[in-house]
Amino acid sequence: MVKVMNKFHSESVDTLVKGLLKLETEEECYAFLEDVCTIKELQDMAQRFDVALKLSDGFNYNQVSKETGASSATISRVNKCLMYGNNGYKTVIDRIKNEEK
Repeated sequence: MVKVMNKFHSESVDTLVKGLLKLETEEECYAFLEDVCTIKELQDMAQRFDVALKLSDGFNYNQVSKETGASSATISRVNKCLMYGNNGYKTVIDRIKNEEK
C-alpha cells in the first residue's frame, strides 16, 4: 500500500481510510457518511467535489460560483488541490468519467 505522508496522515486517519475501503455499496456509503459527518460537513465535502468536477470540465470561477454557491476561497482551494495536490480529486473524477463512457 502506498502511503501519502502529509499533515493528514495519522493512525486514526489510516483506520478511517481502511473503513471507507470496506464499504461496498452506495447505501453503505450513505449510512457511514451520515453517521460520521454532520449534515454541514457532508454538504461542504459534496460542494467541494462539485467544484472540482466543474473546474475539471473547464468552468471558470464565476460559472462555478454561480452553479455551486461556493465562495471564491473554496473554489481557489479546490483549484489549488487540482493543480498541485496529491491527485485525489483527479483519480476519482477520472474513474467517474471512465464509467460514464
